Amino acid sequence: MWLFLTRRLRVWLIVTVLAPLATGLLRRLGYALERRGGSTPLSRGLLQAGDLGDRARDRLRGGRRRR
Repeated sequence: MWLFLTRRLRVWLIVTVLAPLATGLLRRLGYALERRGGSTPLSRGLLQAGDLGDRARDRLRGGRRRR
């Protein structure tokens, strides 16, 4: 079925649906690891990946930058 969708629609689905889900999942994993064993490089990396997705989404929407 993926084959029958146009390229533009596939890109739109990835950007609007899959990317936010993935960054949310990474953030939840990071928080779960921090609760279990404290702050580790892996948990910080997962949280930063979630923040990166939020910043990219805000930039694409034309939102203000956080300071």
